[in-house]
Amino acid sequence: MGFARTALLLAAMTGLFLAVGWLVGGQSGLVIAFLLALGMNAFAYWNSDRMVLSMYGAREVDAEAAPRLHAIVGRLADNAGLPMPRVYVIDNPQPNAFATGRDPRHAAVAATTGLLELLSEEEVAGVMAHELAHVKNRDTLTMTITATIAGAIGMLANFALFFGAARSDDERDNGMGMVGGILVALFAPMAAALVQFAISRSREYEADRIGAEICGRPLWLASALARLSAGAERVENRAAEAHPATAHLFIVNPLHGRAMDGLFTTHPRMENRIERLRRMAIEKGQTGPWS
Repeated sequence: MGFARTALLLAAMTGLFLAVGWLVGGQSGLVIAFLLALGMNAFAYWNSDRMVLSMYGAREVDAEAAPRLHAIVGRLADNAGLPMPRVYVIDNPQPNAFATGRDPRHAAVAATTGLLELLSEEEVAGVMAHELAHVKNRDTLTMTITATIAGAIGMLANFALFFGAARSDDERDNGMGMVGGILVALFAPMAAALVQFAISRSREYEADRIGAEICGRPLWLASALARLSAGAERVENRAAEAHPATAHLFIVNPLHGRAMDGLFTTHPRMENRIERLRRMAIEKGQTGPWS
């Protein structure tokens, strides 16, 4: 169900992008928009992982530099049937983590020093299992494509605002004028953001579910999420605040001033995520926190 929902939302995002391209430039605008999206996605496909790791000053660690974390990731990767990803540590006091990479063979998982100091070994395993679930589901590629298309829609919407009124009235393939340009500029980016956030929330629920299966203990992840959420609220992540477009990558929202589980949030409400994991634990006959 999660994959079907994501595919439907991606189709909606693509359709919106092509529609905006047509509104801005007719058939030629649609073709130009399509080529623009291909170029942007190709660049993001090959470079997004290096960009985001560099953005947060992540340093790669091996079994000697971070033995506990490296061993946990190795065991979980075996459980998930995945190649061993590269492991990174971010010197940041906010407890958080994310995964990146275009496919399982080029994947990386990153944890902050705040997370490693705060969580128990079982809770770290729950978090890393969640991140490996994103790798297994290729969510990092999905969200990169989604963010790229959303950014392209914003660019096209700006073109619509500035050039919509300049189009001649007798042009057959597009009758958009000043009013149409303003409407596209206002509502297209908003619609793209709604779809992007819906995809992000859908993938988080799915990663929680599969991550719980990878580590075998849903309550490990549930306990970790509760502690991470409280920690993220107390500790500011300045790098994330400077790059809010990357917030969807993290296991918990790294930004302060977050709203409830509404339309414009990248993560599901924490209470909902924890409740789902608790129900999974009950179905497995697990009642204690480490059972």
